[in-house]
Amino acid sequence: MKAIAVEPGAGVPEIVERPVPEPATGDALVRVCRVGVDGTDYEVIEGSHGGTPAGDDRLILGHEAVGIVEDANGTSLEEGQYVVPTVRRPPAGAETNEYFERGEPDMAPEGEYVERGILGAHGFMAEYVTSPADSLVPIPDELAPWGFLVEPISISEKALQHARATRSAFDWEPESALVLGNGSLGLLTVAMFTTTLGYDRVYCLGRRDRPDPSIDVIERLGATYVDSRETPVSEIATAYEPMDVIYEATGYAKHAFESIDALAPNGVAALLGVPGDWSFEVDGGRLHRELVLHNKALVGSVNSNRTHFEAATETLAALPDEVLEAIVTGIYGLDAVDRAFPEITANVAAAGHGSSERVEDDTPIKTAVEFAPI
Repeated sequence: MKAIAVEPGAGVPEIVERPVPEPATGDALVRVCRVGVDGTDYEVIEGSHGGTPAGDDRLILGHEAVGIVEDANGTSLEEGQYVVPTVRRPPAGAETNEYFERGEPDMAPEGEYVERGILGAHGFMAEYVTSPADSLVPIPDELAPWGFLVEPISISEKALQHARATRSAFDWEPESALVLGNGSLGLLTVAMFTTTLGYDRVYCLGRRDRPDPSIDVIERLGATYVDSRETPVSEIATAYEPMDVIYEATGYAKHAFESIDALAPNGVAALLGVPGDWSFEVDGGRLHRELVLHNKALVGSVNSNRTHFEAATETLAALPDEVLEAIVTGIYGLDAVDRAFPEITANVAAAGHGSSERVEDDTPIKTAVEFAPI
């Protein structure tokens, strides 16, 4: 079978041949249909995040997938059923641990898990994969074309669940939300705030010039676009309004601290971006006072579990098709796989012109690789 693999740090994914995997007891064989490409994939490709399975020099990419059960192999699944795989698995050589036994692999610390297509385990960018049946979440047939969006939506489901949990000790009725980052994850979260969560006022911060398709999506959803070059996060509260909820998906370390000023009293910021090491000065005393005297909170969140995938399936069903069509800007077969990784194509072109800058202005919002028709 064909798969898309990368030698981390090599900078370019490649199509490789691998044998079709045999499902072990309790596993099902899944024919992969579509796999989304996101920022984590680019980090793995460039070697700044993740790692290969032990003893392998390449990693099969892909953690946002939808497929169809080819061989149920005696599990409770049905052949012909569309499924979305979760990402985390027990560490190599371990059948389980306490986090997986509780159904909370997303809360496991480093060293207690591997992640398919990211860290220590091959991903889903292949014609066939196997997976334990309890790590495959069935979805309705009509959602299958968009099924690869379940995983990123599940990330937001978890982050917002944990944000709400920090406010559960008192009567909290949020009305305003700010999403930091206008990539595909940020746009999907804007859609959640405006469509399924019903927030009155939603803002999304980015660094794009008009005309731009991501700004079009934001405004189509009834949200307000904020250009961070004109209004930094630290000035949001005065330029617009203090925010009840902030969702950070940029990985820009200063945003975590600037969010404290942007929050309304009793507000909460969920941090999802993973920055590199970076030292800079902050007024720690003042920010500490803001948190304490105004009952503000910051919460970190990573990964998601099966319950979040199930919630994400319901959320996906509620999102308008025209919004999903605007966010998903390209689905490509193996004969055009380079187009599924537009940042690589753009950056290679930029390097050819002597530029050291990432080329982002014309980068599509969200792409996917298609292995089998739906």
